[in-house]
Amino acid sequence: MEYYELYEVLKSHFDSGKEIVEVKELNITIESIPFESKVSDLLYGSENHTCCKHSQSLETNGKGYLLYNQPTVDIKDFDIECNKKFTYYILKRTDVKTAKGCILFFHGLNEKKWDKYLPWAYELAQRANKAVILFPIAFHMDRAEAVWSDRHHMMEIVNFRKRKYPENSNYSYVNAAISSRLEAHPQRIFWSGLQTYSDITEVVKDIKNNKISSISPDAELDLFGYSIGSFLSIIIKMADPNRFFTQSKVFCFCGGMTIDRMFPISKYIMDTQATVKMQSVFTELLSSDFKSDSRLKHYQNDELHPQESWFKKMLRYNYFQKEREERIQEIQSQIKAYVLEKDGVAPPMEALNTLQGGYRNIPVDVEIKDFPYEYSHMVPFPLTHKHSKEVTEAFQQFIQSASDFYAH
Repeated sequence: MEYYELYEVLKSHFDSGKEIVEVKELNITIESIPFESKVSDLLYGSENHTCCKHSQSLETNGKGYLLYNQPTVDIKDFDIECNKKFTYYILKRTDVKTAKGCILFFHGLNEKKWDKYLPWAYELAQRANKAVILFPIAFHMDRAEAVWSDRHHMMEIVNFRKRKYPENSNYSYVNAAISSRLEAHPQRIFWSGLQTYSDITEVVKDIKNNKISSISPDAELDLFGYSIGSFLSIIIKMADPNRFFTQSKVFCFCGGMTIDRMFPISKYIMDTQATVKMQSVFTELLSSDFKSDSRLKHYQNDELHPQESWFKKMLRYNYFQKEREERIQEIQSQIKAYVLEKDGVAPPMEALNTLQGGYRNIPVDVEIKDFPYEYSHMVPFPLTHKHSKEVTEAFQQFIQSASDFYAH
């Protein structure tokens, strides 16, 4: 079956509204699991910003949020109900009753649908013989407001941003919401990441407490990250909450670098104005030790929050390089990156810089590929009939690389 054919079959069975869907001809079961996030108090708009670990009330600086007087993007994070209650999915081979291994799978920035990832998750489940959990990052997939994908409403935001920033570029209705929200408060990257990090810790607890019948409570846990999902996966691995991920392997596809060495300016990801603002705010926060954001400063304190503070060490390549490289050295055999030569968003050189270190003295496996057809960061495997054989072959090489890595 060619890649595009596999995509069509999986897409037609996905998101059916049923708890369990079995696709017999593909030997795959797709399970929908309802989930409720326990940590939405972290988010902007909550009345309660107490750090539970230290029983310390932390004030949010309301002036730190730029408001546009555009209700669709000014909505407070805490008030977005779909981000608190949502569904994640488990793909597992039908002929395996209870999976003895599990891959936690994280998508890219500004994604609203799982469709693109279904063949990836399917083949990983088949080859690695593990359950694959498709878990949405906060404010993405069905955790995102429906209006953010609405062309009519988002064109209003595009036109607003055009008027407000005449020099802006790469704007589109697809990236209007995320560009506005990350420009308004770039620290949302941390708070939404921390919420996702906390949510995934709860999912692992559910697995270990035998609450998910399709996955063994003793299952080996691995991580798969694409693009910004790699950034999140590496932080989870470095932080190792509750020592759940000490043995975990992390496979980074089109990622693996610090956030300042990713270039998300794209009509599909973020516009120029938002990207520049995000990078400049993080530079300012790091160089001033988070002086202007006392709540973030609390969570980035190495002594108070040794796990959460790995976030700051992955923000800019030239900050905390020594600490970051020492940690990567410790987990070198458990990380692999698979990066694409013509990827302008996540350049392979930057994966080498971050994962192998400035002196190339950390032996992390960074595999650099170039496919014999036109591809991009957003679309590594195009759904074209014209190059279907080449696309299928490239896809199979990528899956083989990942499944071999998880197997050894």
